[in-house]
Amino acid sequence: MGPGSRWQIAALTPAVPPLQPLAERTWCRWRQQEQQQPEHRRWCHNSPTLHPPLGNFHSPRQSHLLGSRGESPKGGERGQARPPSSCLAALGSWLGPLSIPRGWRQQAPSSAASGDSSAAAPQLACQEASDGKGEENPKCLCAKYQVTSPNYGLTNDQAKAIKKPEMTCSWTKPNVIAIVYIATFMSIMIYSYLLNRNFSLMLKKNLCRGIPARNTITPLKDNRTFIIAPYFDNRKNNMTRVISIAHHKDIKELYCWFCRSSSGEIYISKAEIDVHSDRFGFPYGATDLKCLEPQDWEPRFVSIHWSPEGDIDQLPLFEIRNRDPEGSLVEFTVCISAMFGEYNNVLQFVQSMEMYKILGVGRVVIYKNSCSPLMEKVLDYYIAEGIVELIPWPIDSYLKVSSQWHHLMDPKDIGYYGQITALNDCIYRNMYRSRYVLLNDMDEIILPRKYADWKTMMQNLQQQHPAAGVFLFENHIFPKTVFTPTNMFNISSWSTVPGVNILSHALREPDRKNVFNPRKIIIDPRKVVQTSVHSVLQMYGKSIKVPMDVALVYHCRVPEQANLPRESLIKDTTLWRYNVSLIGNVNKVLQQIIS
Repeated sequence: MGPGSRWQIAALTPAVPPLQPLAERTWCRWRQQEQQQPEHRRWCHNSPTLHPPLGNFHSPRQSHLLGSRGESPKGGERGQARPPSSCLAALGSWLGPLSIPRGWRQQAPSSAASGDSSAAAPQLACQEASDGKGEENPKCLCAKYQVTSPNYGLTNDQAKAIKKPEMTCSWTKPNVIAIVYIATFMSIMIYSYLLNRNFSLMLKKNLCRGIPARNTITPLKDNRTFIIAPYFDNRKNNMTRVISIAHHKDIKELYCWFCRSSSGEIYISKAEIDVHSDRFGFPYGATDLKCLEPQDWEPRFVSIHWSPEGDIDQLPLFEIRNRDPEGSLVEFTVCISAMFGEYNNVLQFVQSMEMYKILGVGRVVIYKNSCSPLMEKVLDYYIAEGIVELIPWPIDSYLKVSSQWHHLMDPKDIGYYGQITALNDCIYRNMYRSRYVLLNDMDEIILPRKYADWKTMMQNLQQQHPAAGVFLFENHIFPKTVFTPTNMFNISSWSTVPGVNILSHALREPDRKNVFNPRKIIIDPRKVVQTSVHSVLQMYGKSIKVPMDVALVYHCRVPEQANLPRESLIKDTTLWRYNVSLIGNVNKVLQQIIS
């Protein structure tokens, strides 16, 4: 601050009644004026009340000049002037200990500079506003009042007799706690208000009518078509692809009723009905309803109806998925198509899950129809861990389901609990949430032989085949009825857990060259249109058969070649490479579940 700087104090309007010594509260504010008049000025508001008003200040032109200061203040922040310590002390007494920056705290003198203690306090206060030579400025308004801080020129007896409130600038614990409580409460109130406001606006904007679909499977009124979910698909045209189950003969016409949520406008598009070719003789099969969307707006909701006319209020309303991809992006997702038949193979399921985690899985999606109570506990454990996403799959509530893959083996409505429909839904559900999707059963593990994990394996395969979007792996049976002669994996704590111990089965059946090998698949979901169980029906990329020396499907189940002698089986201990990690991880899970 240059030699022309001045401190100014504005008088009150109207005039203030006489103040009692040491009872007043002084509030000061000061600022750097505009470049045309670069002076530091201060206006003081004096009031005899404990809580003075904060207005009624004179403008700078009406203020009374009290003194000048010819030296730059010290201790303030860069680019700021430091106000006089006496007014800081007075300011602290009114606003409390949190009102003054820590760097501006005034250190009180240990004793009075003069024997006249009655004049010491105003003298110290006025010297702060003087010209820096320690001389009292006769125009200092502060001298008219007893503006002090503790022990400013007073003896201890005089200070006690005055009984003034203690003025301090310390950050005391009660005040900090109070500030934190108040700030937290205000934050919660503001957040709740904004949340409710945004939610209200969202509800106001969605003017689409209909009955919101809340189940995984929603039957239409004709009882010949069952809607799973609609997905936005712009890989070829801007369309909504509705994954569904339909009767391959009885389904004739269907229409997509698109709704504009902001206005309630309806756009009706006739659906192209595409029943998947792999029905295996069953009358019902996986079906795609492909509907072109309106060109000038993006629908968020759709209803499916057998006619272009009708009452939309009576139709099920579905939210279109993948319009705004949601959920965390993971590298690998395993899709397990159907858990049914009161599934209770707990030990093998836990071992498979822990192997998936070792190999690099980020998410396991399970379409659950039924399982045992113990298996429910296992699923709850993995759901809480964040690795399993459970999709309810009550297909037997709507259709007569078969546990066989072909209609000739069990003539019901749909095969293998709607496995193909579940796999297609899983692909679209994870199309923008996963880099790769694995399509396999609960008793199968795509096991790398040349690489340590899936990520390393897929990086190399993708580099060798950059245009490929589908990778097919040979399926090899490890009969659960044939045990490997070793006691290394006979773990006593596992003996009470129902299920198969896959570590005890390291003998596999030889591959038969003249018999179809039911390969399992790793896909890039963005390059797949329709899939079956062992092959992809429609895709945008190429399909690659992965050699057995790179990886195979470890499938521990009942034997395919039951009459084969033990000597004809091939010992394959690839799984044992992971035995240390696998055993430790399985023990941890079982201890928490069984206990």
